[in-house]
Amino acid sequence: MIKKSVLLIAAAFALSACSDDSNNTTSTATENEASQTADNKIESRFVTIATGGASGPYNIIATSLADEYSKVYGVNSKTQTTGASVENINLLNQDKVEMAFVMSDVLTDAINGENSFPNKIEKVQQIAALYPNYVQVVTSQRSGIKTLDDLRGKRVAVGDQNSGVEVNARNLINGFGMTYDDLSVDYLGYAEATDALKSGRIDAAFLTSGLPNASLMELQQSFDLQIVEIPADRIAEIAQDKPFFVSLTIPQGTYGNAEDVPTAAIQNALVVHKDMTEDDVYKLTKTFFESLPRLESAHQAASGINLEFAKSGAVAPLHPGAQKYYDEVTAE
Repeated sequence: MIKKSVLLIAAAFALSACSDDSNNTTSTATENEASQTADNKIESRFVTIATGGASGPYNIIATSLADEYSKVYGVNSKTQTTGASVENINLLNQDKVEMAFVMSDVLTDAINGENSFPNKIEKVQQIAALYPNYVQVVTSQRSGIKTLDDLRGKRVAVGDQNSGVEVNARNLINGFGMTYDDLSVDYLGYAEATDALKSGRIDAAFLTSGLPNASLMELQQSFDLQIVEIPADRIAEIAQDKPFFVSLTIPQGTYGNAEDVPTAAIQNALVVHKDMTEDDVYKLTKTFFESLPRLESAHQAASGINLEFAKSGAVAPLHPGAQKYYDEVTAE
């Protein structure tokens, strides 16, 4: 009888031990699952990214980025095509989007309350400096237009009104000693400008974007396309007053051009609404950089994005969530 009691007590202890182990395993698994779920969630229900024209690099890259955000975080993320930089910053300021692609010259104006912005814009903070936007001034080989000086008296598309393209077109035209009064100006986006060139309604057009521009790729297949040079020494003069301009070259063969073509460039920026939480922006920043190979597959302009310059090239205050990400990768 005693032996039987001992055996029963031993069995009870064994069952209890097994139960404890099972409970511990279940508890650990639950904690891990909860932690993993938290890592794959953000507080914001929407991540709408303001871009530009449907065929431009902003929209192509941002569409891939929105897909990544939707997939990783289960959030409703999509792009919104716009007139680009100025409109994008106004949309952020009006709480209508969470994130935007903009040009650094327009962003500089926004935070200083200059030109297109009568008041300082305080709701925008930066995530990263991106790839350079190349000023691509294009015309027909028959036009006789060789430099920006030759645009005087011509019909010129300067981008959508108040877009980033239009802002830097105006700055460059002014830098060459002209104003819009010296030209016949049309406010046309990428696709509209290339259609107008093809039909002969305009003589030249400004298309500022990453390389290559899809509208120009299509245009050069059926049009005697010529890229207008903007010499480095003239850009250096203009940059004394507009320091966001740098001199770069459009590589040989980009649009069938036989040689490299010197031109002006402006860095792009990825910005976010300042009221998004630090944790959300940290996660969105981290996923952005981890997704670069996929963004490069969507558009080769994204290959110009690198982590080191992303922070050092910022022209607006960094969002604390982005700063947290940079601090983390710097410490590794």
